[in-house]
Amino acid sequence: MSQASKLDAAFQRLSASIGQLEAAVNRRIASEKTVGALQDELQRLNEDRARLAETLDGAESRSDRLEKANKEVSRRLVSAMESIRTVLESHGG
Repeated sequence: MSQASKLDAAFQRLSASIGQLEAAVNRRIASEKTVGALQDELQRLNEDRARLAETLDGAESRSDRLEKANKEVSRRLVSAMESIRTVLESHGG
């Protein structure tokens, strides 16, 4: 094999190696972009989860207040009905 053909073969191997390196770099860049996008999505999901947890806490608090108010209204209605019943019985109704 002549010196020129050996040199041409070495250049071809070098070119192929550079092509493989470029492909590996491109894959790595794409992978890092994907990881970055996933990290961004995870951050958005965590923010949404925090906002939803806050909303749920507010709704539970409101539900508790409404339940207490409902019990108080019920108690007052029972008391009013008993008062009306007592008045009706005392007047022969």
